[in-house]
Amino acid sequence: MTPLIHHAPEKKLIGMCQTMSLLENKTGELWSRFMPRRKEILQPLTTDLIALQVFSPNHFVDFNPGNEFEKWAAVEVEQYDNVPQGMETFLFPGGMYAVFDYKGSSSDTSIFQYIFGTWLPNSAYELDQRPHVEVLGEKYKNNDASSEEEIWIPIRLI
Repeated sequence: MTPLIHHAPEKKLIGMCQTMSLLENKTGELWSRFMPRRKEILQPLTTDLIALQVFSPNHFVDFNPGNEFEKWAAVEVEQYDNVPQGMETFLFPGGMYAVFDYKGSSSDTSIFQYIFGTWLPNSAYELDQRPHVEVLGEKYKNNDASSEEEIWIPIRLI
């Protein structure tokens, strides 16, 4: 699987965030809180949902499934006008990303094993310290083998 190398622009997001780890994965809880309220975000730029992870600088260097990170459920907006109560803003910094078109269940982690264990070590890139993103478009179906999404991994040339 070969990714598209994409230079993403800065984006304004509105959504909800929660601190979690892989051992204490609260993704379902986060999306259960966000989805019923997403229509409160006025004038989203697209119908895509954004799953975003913010990791500490040493998260992957000293990897431990108990390491905490911040996870977001969000949508892209043009302006930060009318942020619904209980939601927050996030300024996505943009930059160079390896974008993988993934087809399969969101519960299957083998794609990440491939990206970090095979593709990245054999590429001309290294992991950069910016948010990791999944773009969940109209073909996304949670935990369904026919689901499609984009996985964005922040990279920089070695």
